[in-house]
Amino acid sequence: MKILSIRIENLASLGGKSEINFKDEPLRSAGIFAITGPTGSGKSTILDALCLALYGKTPRYRLAENSIAVVDVQGSTINQGDVRGILRDGCSSGYAAVDFVATDNQHYSATWSVRRARNKANGNLQPYEIALKNISTNLDVPGKKTELLHEIERLVGLNFEQFTRSVLLAQGDFTAFLKAAKDEKSSLLEKLTGTHIYSEISKKVFEHHREETKQLELLEAR
Repeated sequence: MKILSIRIENLASLGGKSEINFKDEPLRSAGIFAITGPTGSGKSTILDALCLALYGKTPRYRLAENSIAVVDVQGSTINQGDVRGILRDGCSSGYAAVDFVATDNQHYSATWSVRRARNKANGNLQPYEIALKNISTNLDVPGKKTELLHEIERLVGLNFEQFTRSVLLAQGDFTAFLKAAKDEKSSLLEKLTGTHIYSEISKKVFEHHREETKQLELLEAR
């Protein structure tokens, strides 16, 4: 999977529309780059948007306490771990969108969006929406929210845990990958490097050898 662009509107400290396009210079040819800025400038929001568009959740909000209520508009409350809380104050809607090249080499656009009732800044938060479009064919991918999230995961080739332990390491989580169990780390590395095919070949060779050994034993017995 290759990320092509990230688009954000009205999330946390990033008001209005923002876009990071990795297809254009100087990012296109950059081997490495840094996201810098003062506290509250939106650095983490960019990473949150990436996770929201692909998985509908983020490391920051997932680790938050769901038992703690946060005051929203008109005296209503939401859980501290509710990802809809990322909508910028005073805004009626917002979204996170990611264009990417999937494991099938097709280009897709995944979008997470949230809005308030009646599209008013003081309306109650509505359930968030997930959309997926095949850019290569210019066709929307049909399905319910959970179905689309499963399809995006399949197209990305990594689940949320694997993604946040390899592609996107949240603050303080760098050791998560290093401390992962041997089998878990092996599985993740195989997916990242594309070497899982050798494990499959090894299994097929072992099974074939076992069957041939049985046939040989039968012949020898005769």
